Amino acid sequence: MKKILSTLALGIVLALGFLAGNLFTSSAEGPHAEKASTVQSNEVINTFEGVADYIVKYGRLPDNFITKAEAAKLGWDPQKGNLAEVAPGKSIGGDIFQNREKLLPDAAGRVWREADINYTSGFRGSDRIVYSNDRLVYKTTDHYKTFTRMR
Repeated sequence: MKKILSTLALGIVLALGFLAGNLFTSSAEGPHAEKASTVQSNEVINTFEGVADYIVKYGRLPDNFITKAEAAKLGWDPQKGNLAEVAPGKSIGGDIFQNREKLLPDAAGRVWREADINYTSGFRGSDRIVYSNDRLVYKTTDHYKTFTRMR
């Protein structure tokens, strides 16, 4: 009887430990849910291939990207081209891309976001990645006139 109770108690402890581990592991989808469960990196990823690979793997932009609103809070003025001064190492990305011209494939529930590529300092260039919540990734080098699918 003692052995049965010991085995049962051990089973309960193991089950509770397993459940507790699963309770604290996020499996939620979305651009911010994944961020909380991944290790932040100080590495600047700003090339087409590097950012596309990151989006496909993690479903979000690398940590060196901030939205226009976040940049503005830090003092960014697009007319001055001062992002590198107010947010060193950061690039603009994560804002919604409307796809008004319908140059990208449309689907129910699909949300497109944009990100600057190859930015180092000064005014923003014309290179962008546009990516969707279902992990489609397109690039444009002519500021949204044409798109090439990457992933």
